[in-house]
Amino acid sequence: MTNLDPAVFAAEWCSAWNAHDLNRVLEHFHDDVVFTSPVAAGLFPETGGVMRGKAALRAYWEEGLRRIPDLHFTIETVFAGIGTVVIQYLNQKGVSVCEVLIFDGAQVCAGHGTYPTHVDNPAGTGG
Repeated sequence: MTNLDPAVFAAEWCSAWNAHDLNRVLEHFHDDVVFTSPVAAGLFPETGGVMRGKAALRAYWEEGLRRIPDLHFTIETVFAGIGTVVIQYLNQKGVSVCEVLIFDGAQVCAGHGTYPTHVDNPAGTGG
């Protein structure tokens, strides 16, 4: 995560998502990224919610954007750790969600979409 400003990264991440520009979102991810999400498990049950590689992640997020044409995020808080950034945001449904992103250098090598336990159906989120 050398020279990465977590707030700047989160702002760019949010801007790319709000523009529905997957190329911009995915440019921050390693080709061999591993991303987990309960929403992915619902859309692609055969994966168990684990998307392996940028191509699989693109397929997941393309399907998400297809199903959620009004997708929009508003950042609430950005947390920084050692090689880790957590972006807490509101989705278009007003649900607070966290994206946990683990970096190898300047790119995300692993990520996790996490959702409040009281939300029965987290679909409609980016992660």
